[in-house]
Amino acid sequence: MDNFRYIKPSTVDEAISSKREYGKKANFLLGGTDLFIAMDKGVITPEVVIDLKGIKTLKYLEEKDGAIFIGAAVTWTELIESEIIKKMVPALWEAADLVASVGVRNTATLVGNLCNAVPSLESGAPLYVRDAVVFLEGKDGKREVSVKDFFTGVKRTVLKDDELMTGLKIPVVKEFGEVYIKMGRYEGEDLAQAGVSVFVDKNNNYKISLSAVAVTPVRATKAEDFLKGKKLTDELAAEAAELALEAIAPISDIRSSKEYRIHMCRIMVKRGLIASVSRMETGVPALSTRLI
Repeated sequence: MDNFRYIKPSTVDEAISSKREYGKKANFLLGGTDLFIAMDKGVITPEVVIDLKGIKTLKYLEEKDGAIFIGAAVTWTELIESEIIKKMVPALWEAADLVASVGVRNTATLVGNLCNAVPSLESGAPLYVRDAVVFLEGKDGKREVSVKDFFTGVKRTVLKDDELMTGLKIPVVKEFGEVYIKMGRYEGEDLAQAGVSVFVDKNNNYKISLSAVAVTPVRATKAEDFLKGKKLTDELAAEAAELALEAIAPISDIRSSKEYRIHMCRIMVKRGLIASVSRMETGVPALSTRLI
């Protein structure tokens, strides 16, 4: 790791000003679990690191005005410990509990996970099915972007050079069920081979999102439209799972083959549908949503 200049601003404006000054020579730092690994391997070599952890306004987690607001500095562990997240966004809570190791979760952040934008990110699918919105701020001011429009490719987003993500909001929903299922090689510090999140509300509106099986998370809109307004049965769940496969474009890599990902996505979507309906009706998923 090469030498670099370290800057620790106390406000968002100071952070943006520093990024404007140094441009592409600088990187923002939150948890650092991905940044420092990339720097150590020489993948990126910033001349300046701008540490955002000193900005107190980025540390918040609250429900207000019909939404749940999460600041950029909130860690995965803080999400796991939050009763708001566990009760009101259970799919995100399940995803948080499956991220890496305890040590990583104590430091890494949800916003950092989003900005890293790897296909296997845990946060994408749970936020897609809840129509989350991210807050971006830069020299041109503030803007809100749907999480579905945030990713543009592998490790690519709509963030401008001088922008940072200050947080996000998740709309509050009443009478719903949702789950997140991760397929990994083992339980612990392993990236997802595939991830599936399923949401259903009292009117039988379904949302299905998959991650690690395309360059960005995807929504299985054809399967959602097929299920809309229908009371779920095993047969409908199986048909919807087949339709969901049309939304993905998996590859073979060191973690899994393309064919195995397709096979398991079929199983995971069906399981997720059944489990989410059960969670809505009884409060408990009928099938395990733990790591496969």
